[in-house]
Amino acid sequence: MYEVDVFSWNPRKSSLPYSLSKRLPMEIGRRVNNFGDLLGPLLITRILAKYQVNPRGAPSDRRLLSIGSVLHFARDHDVIWGTGVNGKRPDTDYVFRTLDVRAVRGPRTREFLCGRGIDAPAIFGDPALLLPCIMPELVDHAQAKRHPLTVVPNFNDFSAYEPAPTLLDPRSPVGVCLKRIAQSELVVGSSLHAIVVAESLGIPARLISSSSESPFKYEDYYLGTGRPSVDTARTVDEAINMGGESGPIFDAERLLSAFPFDLWQVQ
Repeated sequence: MYEVDVFSWNPRKSSLPYSLSKRLPMEIGRRVNNFGDLLGPLLITRILAKYQVNPRGAPSDRRLLSIGSVLHFARDHDVIWGTGVNGKRPDTDYVFRTLDVRAVRGPRTREFLCGRGIDAPAIFGDPALLLPCIMPELVDHAQAKRHPLTVVPNFNDFSAYEPAPTLLDPRSPVGVCLKRIAQSELVVGSSLHAIVVAESLGIPARLISSSSESPFKYEDYYLGTGRPSVDTARTVDEAINMGGESGPIFDAERLLSAFPFDLWQVQ
């Protein structure tokens, strides 16, 4: 039986010292479980259900990359829908020569692909922006505010933040993260997908600069949503004082229309 492999990044991460863990099987570590990296399969499953597409109806084996800075994992002939370049990875990690690109996160990713001779349409937007259209329960949660503030660091920055009731670990279960963000009045932090989810629901959000992440993905996302310049906060207090960034401008219908339904349909 054929199937579409929906890629998501969720490796195991050992708590052992590097000198020991590198000699042992990766199966010993726990999954990272960063909620933003798990949104792709969740969103795609919900899209297929909403539009009554048989998830087992694929006419051939294909692989789809969607949410996340995971373009360096792409292989020849993979389908790209909303994926972005990871600014921390060297160009040599991008070994593909041909891709089936339907949409990308932003213009910086498109420029990267076009520079390699790969056709990429100017259809921009992180697919997580579609969550309210596909998961209406998030809209319901957003109408029942319970948290004046939620702080969501990138998981690589989390240890640098002081424990507080406002702090959300992005490695919490996906449903927990989505509900907490939806029920917040202001979201700040260096987790890109906390920002994306909040903005998709019309919740003010402010990016805090990351000590571990490249600026590429943030710039790519903001440019792809009509904001050529963004004021990034340096601290939580500064982010609160600044309030939310101007809201995203994007064409949700165009992004959804670019979804590769054909992967599950016999031509």
